[in-house]
Amino acid sequence: MKDTAKQVAEIVDNIRRVFQVVNEQSQKVKRETGLTGPQIWTVKTILDEAPLSIKELARRVYLHPATVVGIVDRLEENGYVTRTRSLEDRRVVLVALTAKGRKLVANAPAVIQGILITGLEKLPAKKRKIIDDGLIELVKMLGIETMPPQLILSQDLNVRSRTKSGAGRGAKGMKTKRV
Repeated sequence: MKDTAKQVAEIVDNIRRVFQVVNEQSQKVKRETGLTGPQIWTVKTILDEAPLSIKELARRVYLHPATVVGIVDRLEENGYVTRTRSLEDRRVVLVALTAKGRKLVANAPAVIQGILITGLEKLPAKKRKIIDDGLIELVKMLGIETMPPQLILSQDLNVRSRTKSGAGRGAKGMKTKRV
């Protein structure tokens, strides 16, 4: 078993590595696209499954729907996405990419959110639980359990930190009308 000092040093160095790659990748995304990591991750997610309801998009990017609405607002203002209202259920607003959005995503670098989420989803449940437990302890250690989670290198806050996995239903294939 490793002695405490060596183990603590390794943990701290690994945390530093995580911050370093998050910072470098986020700067690269911002430099190459002019958008934040969460915005590019949202665009990439829409590309794969469009059209998506806000609720389904939020589930897929692991964010609260209110947070996704803000991201989609900015993407729509810049001409990367459009919103349409479902003709089958007028309460449902669907999001799809514009030609400008498809062009952007074709040239966009990988985003840390995508790499992280994909990696975590592929892990066996037992390993995910170990990571989850360790991060919960780290958060407790720092006394930040009630701090709202800010999106990675963004000013946006995720309104609610935990969402039900599998909540929501995809809106793919619904008839749409421009909102």
